[in-house]
Amino acid sequence: MEAAIEAASSNTEVLSIPDAETLANVLSSGVQTTVSDPRVKVTYEPNYVPVVPPKMPPLPPEQLIAVLQTSIKLDILEGNIGYMRIDHILGEEIAEKVGPLLLDLVWNKILPTSALIFDMRYTGSGDITGIPYIVSYFTEAEPLIHIDSIYDRPSNTTTKLFSMSTLLGDRYGITKPLVILTSKNTKGIAEDVAFCLRNLKRATIVGEKTAGGSVKVDKIKVGDTDFYITVPTAKSINPITGSTWEVAGVTPDVEVNA
Repeated sequence: MEAAIEAASSNTEVLSIPDAETLANVLSSGVQTTVSDPRVKVTYEPNYVPVVPPKMPPLPPEQLIAVLQTSIKLDILEGNIGYMRIDHILGEEIAEKVGPLLLDLVWNKILPTSALIFDMRYTGSGDITGIPYIVSYFTEAEPLIHIDSIYDRPSNTTTKLFSMSTLLGDRYGITKPLVILTSKNTKGIAEDVAFCLRNLKRATIVGEKTAGGSVKVDKIKVGDTDFYITVPTAKSINPITGSTWEVAGVTPDVEVNA
């Protein structure tokens, strides 16, 4: 990538493009042609406001219940099959705050089922710290399993994610069938969860190939301008396959229209 940028930096004629947005598009397509990574983009955004992840406000229990019920859907289908749809994967911090409520409202109803359909067709957001939580409910307490490695570029460090030996409530176990539903809108942390459970041979994935998003993407301001570069700053590497779901997406075991 460095070599490509070095080679391109002598091509100054693009800078004569008067329209900033057009210039950003030309630079973006140039970068994407060179590095063939659709996540790397140049944009012109004079009114850009950084997105701050929402902090969990100290809500009273009845409001917490309402929040949880909008982001998690639950059903028990014919034949004692559980159905659970999660649109946002909670991080460790929030999961610990709402854990007892989650158990009562959701998990304890799912536990007695004979099989589970885990619907992640609409899961487009989530927190990295939620990955070990979800995966651990479908594995055994011992031995601990190395489920994922996250390489962080800015700090040049790799964090290994392991299954958890202690969880709130009971585990679903390792013998009951687990089917994960995916679509082209399944993105980011949800892709990681699906990839982990599939590679552990714990889940069957049904649906469409996932978005091929990123575990973490940052938008970096270019000098004192209104131009921004969007670039992935972390990478997920699966310890079982040595590969990643990023860019390529997760290919389902059974490919059907979402």
